[in-house]
This record gives sequence, C-alpha cells and structure tokens, in this order.
Amino acid sequence: MKVGVLALQGDVEEHEYAIRRAADELKINVDVVRVKKAEHLNGLNALVIPGGESTTIGSLARRNGLLDRLRGLTINGLPMLGTCAGAIFMAREVRDSVVGETGQPILGVMDIAVVRNAFGRQGDSFETDVTIEGVGTVRAVFIRAPAIVRVWGNARALASVRHPRLGSVIAAAQEDHMLATAFHPELTTTAVHKYLLELALGKH
Repeated sequence: MKVGVLALQGDVEEHEYAIRRAADELKINVDVVRVKKAEHLNGLNALVIPGGESTTIGSLARRNGLLDRLRGLTINGLPMLGTCAGAIFMAREVRDSVVGETGQPILGVMDIAVVRNAFGRQGDSFETDVTIEGVGTVRAVFIRAPAIVRVWGNARALASVRHPRLGSVIAAAQEDHMLATAFHPELTTTAVHKYLLELALGKH
C-alpha cells in the first residue's frame, strides 16, 4: 500500500510516524510518500492532509498545481484524512471565528462547514478524551483548533466534544471515504490512521 502525506506545511513527520505504526499494528506493508508535486500523487491508496496553517497549505497547493489533481482524486474515491488545518482544507464551507469569510483556497470536497480558530488561540489549546464512532475512545489534542459546526448530505458526525464556551461541537466527521478531525490524532494515537488504512483496504 502507498500512502501520501501532503508535505507543503505542517506536522508531516508526526503523521508519517503514525501511519507506519498503524501499518505495523495491522501487519501490512505501507510505503509513505511525501506529496509536494502533482506527480507524487501517482499510485496512492490513501492521503493524509496534516495540521498546520490552512491558508498556507491551500496557497502552496494551488501554486504547486495540486489543487485540481487532489480534488479529482478525492471525488474519484481516494481515501483521505484531514486533521485540524487539513479538515479546513477539505471542507465545503470555511469561515474564521474573527474575520468571517476567508476566501482561502480549499478543496471543498466534504459536506462540512468549519470555523477556524473556533476554540481560541494557542493559549486556549487543550486535551480531552473523545469517543469516535467506529474507532473508539482516543486522547484528542486541540491546538488552535477549528470546529466542525455543520454536516449535511452524506457527511455524518463521528464524535463530539463538550466545550465550556461553545457547548457541544463536532470533533470528527466522515463522508464515504473522507475523514476530518478538528484535533491532532497523530500526537496521541494510531487509531484514526488505522481506520484510514482500513478504509483503503475496503474494510469500512
């Protein structure tokens, strides 16, 4: 199996490590590829879009000729996991908690609406246990995290988190072969990456 990590900006190495550990636990062979150019997408069985800065990721993806190719592969069924900024990049609707509409480059492939920086800035980061449908309970790290505020169409919420200011907020969602998390699973668990690999194997 060949799994890509979009390596334009963000915590790429952490995802590479999580994928390899997940593959070991599933006892499958996985080749992890850093995706920086369109040709790096050839032959992928799954793709991870890491956390980082969503505007930068989108701008670099457009500059490197990746946007249309990524969008096409996703529409055609490539299993994909977007975490934090990656979830923003995949969403059809994006706005910022302060400035509102962002106009930033996005894939716009998943029927979710996301609010950037919904929980606050760096100092408002936190950890909590989150129970994800089909995955189990994981330790979730929210760092300048977005909130998934709405799902529609074929998308469904897989997990929620209770926040003292925002109330109940969607923390993870799935639409067919696409997964999005508001948190950083690569920092604490292999469970979400195992779920992605299993999606690629046709087990979900």
